[in-house]
Amino acid sequence: MKRRFRVVVAKPGLDGHDRGIKVIARALRDAGFEVIYTGLFQTPEQIAEAVRQEDADAVGLSVLSGAHMTLFPRVLEELAARGLDDVLVFGGGIVPPDDVAALKAQGVAEVFTPGAPLDRITTWLEAALDERERG
Repeated sequence: MKRRFRVVVAKPGLDGHDRGIKVIARALRDAGFEVIYTGLFQTPEQIAEAVRQEDADAVGLSVLSGAHMTLFPRVLEELAARGLDDVLVFGGGIVPPDDVAALKAQGVAEVFTPGAPLDRITTWLEAALDERERG
């Protein structure tokens, strides 16, 4: 890792299942990332504001409620409204393959579904952020 990247992880919407995001947050921390977990029931506006305030390099979103096609794009919009288009957005949750493709087309860098190995997530994020640093 070129430097210690800052990552905000968030649970947008009304999804109250947070065990997975807490596991991801710990895995990211253990891999050397600085992690800020915003907690449950965050609005897209709150998430984008946390990213701005924390000067984060990336934001990870976790949605198990099925609202990913609404919430992920809204977070992207809120980031853009704050001039944070350069923040890497990735996500996870129960997302059908067709929706993964649609989210990527809208600007989500990667989507991890249940069962994704933690080292695959941390390795991917490190490589993606290192690549951005190289420009």
